[in-house]
Amino acid sequence: MSNTASDRHITIFSEQGRLYQVEYAFKAITAANIMSIGLKGKDCAVVLSQKKVPDKLIDPSSVTHIFQISPSIGAVMTGSIADARPLAQRAQSEAAEFRYKYGYEMPVDALAKRMANISQVYTQRAMMRPYGVATTLISLDEELGPQLFKCDPAGYFVGYKGAAAGPKQQEAINHLEKKLRNKDCAPGNWEDVVELAITTLNTVLSMDFKKTEIEIGIVGGPRPDGKEGTYAGFRTLTEDEIDERLQAIADKD
Repeated sequence: MSNTASDRHITIFSEQGRLYQVEYAFKAITAANIMSIGLKGKDCAVVLSQKKVPDKLIDPSSVTHIFQISPSIGAVMTGSIADARPLAQRAQSEAAEFRYKYGYEMPVDALAKRMANISQVYTQRAMMRPYGVATTLISLDEELGPQLFKCDPAGYFVGYKGAAAGPKQQEAINHLEKKLRNKDCAPGNWEDVVELAITTLNTVLSMDFKKTEIEIGIVGGPRPDGKEGTYAGFRTLTEDEIDERLQAIADKD
């Protein structure tokens, strides 16, 4: 990208005022070739990611891009999985420290701001490189309802109604903009929100997924014990629950 030494030190701007190391971090997000979707509903929020197991000898249960940060906050990390795990652990540590210090769970907007600040520091110091990861956080707030935030390697974070990350991010955003036009959130119950996230991924990648090829995290979804009512905490859907939503989409078609 550059013939000068400005792409070797993240504290040095190029002649055009660019930080090449930050741009490399954004390229790492798309180079991983994993798409993720974040979607906010009326009473739930959903994150969805592709799940690719590169070798038949790998245990599929050990491959994931979705992490539980606290009892009420979940995240999908899109990009380099080697960077995603330590970043998720840092987020878990920040949330646990906040809980210990203040006596209540860390709000997701405060966590998003904290993680964005940490990422921004990594763009300043020569001994550090930015994480090649885009982080999408979801939570269900008692007063504000479902929350969805996305943080990028440059240290920018903002709340979303729908978000995407990966190689076809813009196509996914365009699709969500059409579906959510003039709406504050995705319509319907949690099943409808999950199905919209899946169909968005199907549309932009022009392929149908099996239950083992995607993973879904949700707040405000079904209770893990199978009883009536919704579950305010974060959990991941089982393969059987994902299969039910895939079957429902197929029946609609």
